[in-house]
Amino acid sequence: MKALVLAGGKGTRLRPLTHTSAKQLVPIANKPVLFYGLEAIRDAGITSVGIIVGDTGREVREVVGDGSAFGLDVTYIEQEAPLGLAHCVLIAREFLADDPFVMYLGDNFLVNGITGLVDAFRAADCDARILLTRVSEPQYYGVAELGPGGEIVALEEKPEHPRSDLAIVGAYAFSPAIHEAVRAIRPSTRGELEITDAIKWLIDTGRRIQSHLVTGYWKDTGRLQDMLECNRIVLETIEPVVGGTVDGLSDITGRVVIAPGAVVEGSIIRGPVVIGADTKIVHSYVGPYTSIGEGCVLEDAEVDYSIVLGDSVIRGVSRITHSLIGRNVQVTRATGLPNTHQLMVGDHSRVQVHA
Repeated sequence: MKALVLAGGKGTRLRPLTHTSAKQLVPIANKPVLFYGLEAIRDAGITSVGIIVGDTGREVREVVGDGSAFGLDVTYIEQEAPLGLAHCVLIAREFLADDPFVMYLGDNFLVNGITGLVDAFRAADCDARILLTRVSEPQYYGVAELGPGGEIVALEEKPEHPRSDLAIVGAYAFSPAIHEAVRAIRPSTRGELEITDAIKWLIDTGRRIQSHLVTGYWKDTGRLQDMLECNRIVLETIEPVVGGTVDGLSDITGRVVIAPGAVVEGSIIRGPVVIGADTKIVHSYVGPYTSIGEGCVLEDAEVDYSIVLGDSVIRGVSRITHSLIGRNVQVTRATGLPNTHQLMVGDHSRVQVHA
């Protein structure tokens, strides 16, 4: 069995970060989202992985490499434009050959991985097994309707009046029959080949499509609030490790990971928190559910419930919360009068300040 991982797309909901970086590489607890998916695939016993890449393909290649660090054999497949999930299957035909495979959306986060999905697919006689989860607002998702045996009998994309609360999650298991389906469908009104249309084609032609319910936490990490929530979930599970230097004036409480080379001086750290290598925390407060990347500097600052990416500086600012701060960012206190805010903010950004 093989895996097809989707790591293209524009990541518009996480701009401006995704103007310059792949959305699948934004970190959760200082580890890129994509890595959690690759580890889940490996843990399910799959080693041959094709990764669909687009405009940010170079960055994905640099970070993932040949896959050996994950125990995988990775092949990269270029997609000229984000033309739909079914289009990804279409262009991966040579790699996939006639093997069954899992398709995994690289910006999805599944706490319990996909081993259950893969094992159930291998054990059953079906042409697809689709991962589903119950949601409170199914009108914003692709929604599945089930028959009495758990088989999927109908799919609707963002229906005005949903027939169930079962949303399609970003992991699918397919037999080679899906290749005929993606060749048979036509682009949707938004110009993409939709995987839901391909699955509908399988249903309409009498193929057996089974459902599989998520057993743990799932999130599509395409929005800020989703990233922060995933960060919280992972940080809840960390074991405290102090590999860096903490002086006697600092107060460390709870589950805190301080990577080698990091320095904490005269500061308060309230876990769960992860602090990356070579980061310096001086006379600052880092509150719960915060991850600070490598090579950062926090001085006379307060940060909680946030994600700070590598090589950023926060100095003389309090209090930052519910924030995602990119790489090589400087957040500093303005001095002198008048008491103003000085901002240089890129396209598609969001800034909230107290007047």
